[in-house]
Amino acid sequence: MRYPDFLQPNGTIGFIAPSFGCNIEPYKTAFDHAQQTFLAQGYQLQLGPNCYEGRGIGISNTPASCGREFTDAYCGGESDILLSCGGGELMCEILDHVDWERVKAADPKWFMGYSDNTNLTFLLTTMCDTASVYGPCAPAFGMEPWYRNLTDAMDVLTGQTQQVRGYELWEKESLKDEEHPTVPYHLTEKKQLHIFTREGELPKEKSVTVSGRLIGGCMDCLVNLLGTNYDHVTEFQARYREDGFLWFLESCDLNVMAIRRAMWQMEHAGWFEAVKGFVIGRPLCFGQEMMGMDQYKAVCDSIAHHNVPVIMDADLGHLPPAMPFVCGSMAEITADRNRICVNMKFQ
Repeated sequence: MRYPDFLQPNGTIGFIAPSFGCNIEPYKTAFDHAQQTFLAQGYQLQLGPNCYEGRGIGISNTPASCGREFTDAYCGGESDILLSCGGGELMCEILDHVDWERVKAADPKWFMGYSDNTNLTFLLTTMCDTASVYGPCAPAFGMEPWYRNLTDAMDVLTGQTQQVRGYELWEKESLKDEEHPTVPYHLTEKKQLHIFTREGELPKEKSVTVSGRLIGGCMDCLVNLLGTNYDHVTEFQARYREDGFLWFLESCDLNVMAIRRAMWQMEHAGWFEAVKGFVIGRPLCFGQEMMGMDQYKAVCDSIAHHNVPVIMDADLGHLPPAMPFVCGSMAEITADRNRICVNMKFQ
């Protein structure tokens, strides 16, 4: 596994828009404020040509333009790390326009984003054997003040920490809008993890520890990649089978039935071979029930036969705050009903 160099003081942060750009509010003002914050911290900035674009369908610009932007930014020497300007809908369409051979040959560079950015974080790791960060997109850093997950993400990128811990509260409904683009998270919900083992749901007073190599992202995107020429999971598993795998998964547009279908599809594609455990983020459809199916049955019933810990409602995904996960790293995760700690090793 290749691990990029950490961002140094006065280093250059590059911004690109392989999915949505920051052309509308509240994202434009939040992104502008994020840049001001980074400049005040002493960093240099490099903006890609699509950061403020909105002419694309489901992405910032044409697939060719977005693919070229990513390739040039990743392989060029103008920036030290790359942050995505946002998630979106159709980043998959840029993949044919990325020069993957150039990316594989280039010195590794940290790329961070989540949601639609799974198309890059997952493929950088499974195709290019390069670690990436499943974490916040650039406009989030425009909030004032920063919440701890943003500090955690920067501490990972700068090499200040390889350990992240969960957060006490989470946001069910955001107060961010066009008139309030830089407000902090609206944290109203108390975090409670649900942990399932072969004996059933873990009692409140007990904890579980599991280790393996982190891999995963947004299920909406992962099942779209499955079975395509970008599906290199079998080869990735062969390289790191002795480590075992910790799958971190979350969802955006999927309802509980679609989550169940996604888990079934990944299971039957062989993606969960050598799995050591699962970390499942809070789905955007949190609390939904359909025909007796809830978010817990949607996940657990499909993978129960693996007899590994399943940590659910973790601080990961579309209901913030979310911990930054280094995709491709080795990790030891300890969790009980109220706490989760992720120790990542870059080996």
